Amino acid sequence: MAHHISGTGPYLRLTQRLNRSPQGAPPSELLIKILGILFQEKEAALVAMLPLRPFTAERAGRIWKMAPAKARRLLDGLADKALLVDFEEKGVTRYVLPPPMAGFFEFSLMRVRGDIDQKLLSTLFYQYLNEEEDFVRELFTRGDTQLGRVFVHEPALSPANTLHILDYERATAVIDTATAIGISTCYCRHKMLHMERACKAPLEICMTFNTSGAALIRHGHARAASAEEAKELLQAAYESNLVQFGENVREGVNFICNCCGCCCEAMIAARRFAFDHPVHTTHYIPVIDANTCDGCGRCVAACPVEAMALVSANDPARPKRKTARLYAERCLGCAVCKRVCPRDDALRLTRRSTRRITPLNGSHRTVIMAIERGTLQHLIFDSHVLWSHRALGALLGTILGLPPIQRAMASQQVTSRYLEALVQRFA
Repeated sequence: MAHHISGTGPYLRLTQRLNRSPQGAPPSELLIKILGILFQEKEAALVAMLPLRPFTAERAGRIWKMAPAKARRLLDGLADKALLVDFEEKGVTRYVLPPPMAGFFEFSLMRVRGDIDQKLLSTLFYQYLNEEEDFVRELFTRGDTQLGRVFVHEPALSPANTLHILDYERATAVIDTATAIGISTCYCRHKMLHMERACKAPLEICMTFNTSGAALIRHGHARAASAEEAKELLQAAYESNLVQFGENVREGVNFICNCCGCCCEAMIAARRFAFDHPVHTTHYIPVIDANTCDGCGRCVAACPVEAMALVSANDPARPKRKTARLYAERCLGCAVCKRVCPRDDALRLTRRSTRRITPLNGSHRTVIMAIERGTLQHLIFDSHVLWSHRALGALLGTILGLPPIQRAMASQQVTSRYLEALVQRFA
């Protein structure tokens, strides 16, 4: 369990700023230690004042009460350390504070660097994510819309399935449409390497795209790659039975991780909190032919989330014969099992009966997550430097947190068409 942290220091204020976002970070002494490694005390105090939505150096300067040129130097320094993401929009440079995950936690270990103690940081990450558990539970199980989704192993699809797969369901389509492609060290296996618990899966295989990819390349946290090289790495991931876990959007995907079941946080969460559906699955699910399956166990060994098991085939003629069984509520639909199955007729992929909605883009997902997690008021009234925004955000947060009947009563009493529309949207 995370512990209550008292006080008003810069790292606590930064923690409070992180938790205004739909993807927060439960306060604890471990989190304060992590932030203390990543941010200098002055940096933490300044970042704690930044808005949630992208902003310019001029706006940061007004918030910090300093000249835009000085604000820009500070922002560029934070971007150099991969604590902020910078990008150009219509000729104007904008900045945004990414969430801890997928964000500056991962960025800190996506290359070997000497300006921070990566071994100590890895230990703290492991403790914060695996021993305290609150952060991972909040990240992966709160609300119905989650951060990430799984991409199906395309080579495992039958011709019929290949005909019907949508473009946004393909990792190869993300690669083909990306405006920038960056390759970095896998954060999860790098962390476990410092813990002396890493597996043998490829390490230099983490993929970032588009805005995030361009920023990481520009500041030396990723190297630029062509679409051809990215597809070769994707094939290497297939051959290593790694799962493609990427951003849960249809357009502008910013990352695809190639995940193992032993080191990667998303796969660990998928096992630990399976019944809370912490990861959006693919639209496929395996079907096993118990009469044909010979019980070799390859699918059981390969499944990263323990969705497969060997059970008795109940064959009177062969009492010891085993067959594979699927636990559908755990299955990611990644098709790793299909890839390793030596018999084409023993396991096939079929479309799931229901389809989970994938948000259009990052903004769409953020708003949905904010509504589900009760933080929409922070997005709307973004500047907590202004007293009016803090007050209006607190009011809206209280109203949106009410039970449905009380929300309706509040809407009647507060004669604002805007608020009424928000209440209806929230409902």
